[in-house]
Amino acid sequence: MNTSAYLNRLYAGFLGMNIGIRLGAPVEPSHWSSERIERFYGDIHSYVKEFKNFAADDDANGPVFFLRSLLDVSKSEELQPSDVAEAWLNYAREGIGMFWWGGYGVSTEHTAYLNLKAGIPAPQSGSIHINGKTLAEQIGGQIFIDTWGFLCPGEPTTASAYARTAASVSHDGEGLEGAAFIAAAIAKAFETDDVNAILDAAMSEIDSQSIYANVVTAVRAFHATHPNDWKLCLRYLQNEWGYDRYPGVCHIIPNAGVCIMALLYGKTLSRGVEIATMAGWDTDCNAGNVGSILGVAGGLDCVEDHYRKPINDFLVLSGVSGYLNILDIPTYVKHLCALSHRMHRRGVPKDCSLRDGTVDFDFALPGSTHGFRVSNPNLCMTVNKSGSLEMVYNRMSRPQSCRLYYKPFYRRKDFDDERYMPVFSPTVYAGQTLTMTYQLEKFSGESVMISPYVRNTWDEDVVMLDSKVIYDEEKHTVSCVLPELGGAMIDEIGLLFEANSPAKNRDFGSLHVYSFVCEGNAHYHIDLSKQCKEFQSIIPFSHNHGAWELVKDGENRTWMEAMTLDFADAMTGNYYTKDVLLKGSAICHSGKSALISLRVQGAQRGYYGGFYAGHVGLFKKEKGVLKPLLTREGTPLEESVYELQFKAKGEILQLDISGYKTFTVEDSTFAHGMVGYATYERARVGFGNLEVKEI
Repeated sequence: MNTSAYLNRLYAGFLGMNIGIRLGAPVEPSHWSSERIERFYGDIHSYVKEFKNFAADDDANGPVFFLRSLLDVSKSEELQPSDVAEAWLNYAREGIGMFWWGGYGVSTEHTAYLNLKAGIPAPQSGSIHINGKTLAEQIGGQIFIDTWGFLCPGEPTTASAYARTAASVSHDGEGLEGAAFIAAAIAKAFETDDVNAILDAAMSEIDSQSIYANVVTAVRAFHATHPNDWKLCLRYLQNEWGYDRYPGVCHIIPNAGVCIMALLYGKTLSRGVEIATMAGWDTDCNAGNVGSILGVAGGLDCVEDHYRKPINDFLVLSGVSGYLNILDIPTYVKHLCALSHRMHRRGVPKDCSLRDGTVDFDFALPGSTHGFRVSNPNLCMTVNKSGSLEMVYNRMSRPQSCRLYYKPFYRRKDFDDERYMPVFSPTVYAGQTLTMTYQLEKFSGESVMISPYVRNTWDEDVVMLDSKVIYDEEKHTVSCVLPELGGAMIDEIGLLFEANSPAKNRDFGSLHVYSFVCEGNAHYHIDLSKQCKEFQSIIPFSHNHGAWELVKDGENRTWMEAMTLDFADAMTGNYYTKDVLLKGSAICHSGKSALISLRVQGAQRGYYGGFYAGHVGLFKKEKGVLKPLLTREGTPLEESVYELQFKAKGEILQLDISGYKTFTVEDSTFAHGMVGYATYERARVGFGNLEVKEI
């Protein structure tokens, strides 16, 4: 399969997964039976709920974050359960987001996570021996593994092997059969859209005597006898394979039956996810798996606009890294393509060669928008039909305007609910350079004004970076350095489009954007007086553990205060920040630990400088444990402000802390990561404004 064909099906599969999740999520709770879904929504043919922005749940988080085990710790194709377990511990904010934290012995994923934290290694962490048969065979075995199928086009056996390994961290028994089956089905779908051929290939990768194989066979037999009535098949599933026979919160077997039913009766992406949703039970999980399979099978031609457009090529996740939580789907699809080629020891195609940590949109994938929006949809709309992002401006006259923009940062007000508590750090920063190429296609009118701009998230002030009156239809390239915004974050970046023609000769035409790149070294400040608390975190930080608040001292200075019984981590910035200079401050109100951090790669890994365990100096965190690199005895004085300066340049780490000599050490363990603050003992600590300068 050539790169173009692979990207097309991969893109469609990932969109299909997220279409299914978004469609099924509003009717997921157990009170939404199939009867109630039919009563209130009838025969579903579109999303049942509109969202400002959809905050993804465990069905999307798991496939994205658990796959990172290949990038982080796995050194060969022989993926180990311990590699995936490390990803579980590293990318989750404990107790918040990622998956359902329903309690030990209740939620399979929460149970596996706590087992890992307690030192029970994978795959024992998800085994029947440790957790019991019921817990180990819940639905999570098959809902976190789509990406393993995406990586293995036409290779069901390879896909199923990876999926079994990954799923074994939390599941066992029938849960592993489901993982192997769904991953194999996705892999086979790259070769055919024949549902029966896909099911045959998936069946060959599981135990023919398993209950999972039995339910697949039973549904296929029922469909062969009653090929035109999916509701009759649903009644059969409810009577013969229902939750009354398979205990737990959400057992895999009844939902496997729904997936097979939706594939056989649906055949196409849209109808498949609709049937999976209308069937009830675990609607978003089932529709997500079905969407992956039928999306890959049908390619982009099968992804209908009314399902695709609301997704708008972006996905909000709920991991510990606010930067990684803002996912651009076309970029991620290319990332998966590159990872697949590396995994199979093939050269990475030029089309999929990406630079980590850089926003680089080329609009090359058919229909891609990279999440771009317009501020006034009554005047303008976006389409992509020709390899560029096209904004149609409709008969505008002076002084009408519209902003065409990308959102590199999100706030609580951008969402309808508290689903999975996403937290964010911007993907674009002051000091970087914006370069974009655009062109007018004029139908009527004289000229327009085009101004690159950024907007700050604190008071929504728009800062124009340049302005040009455009008369021609030539390509224009603009390049601007992004300005410091007084300690606030950038939440919009794009073009301010202003009509420049009188009403008698209105501006009508298209603005084509061919490329949009933000790159280079960032230099920005985080002024805590211009931040607030949202989703249980102080923006733009992600927090893991601790109680965090913004407080003012007697001099009206704002501090980010952490209180904890064990540890508290705050991280922000570009996940791929390499060489950097940080300047911050800390004050210990109680306790003896205050740290500034860089190259933090999640909850398990990073470098820290400051006070910890009766020592002062440089520390490294590996597998969640803080160990000294270069320290001497020292504890902070309570109510004393310490100025902290932490620098990483190549393998050299340097810490300057007021009252102490410079600490310098060489270590090559981590080449990049986020920045932030932390305390790693019982303490109440205030942290000050933070300056971040990439060098």
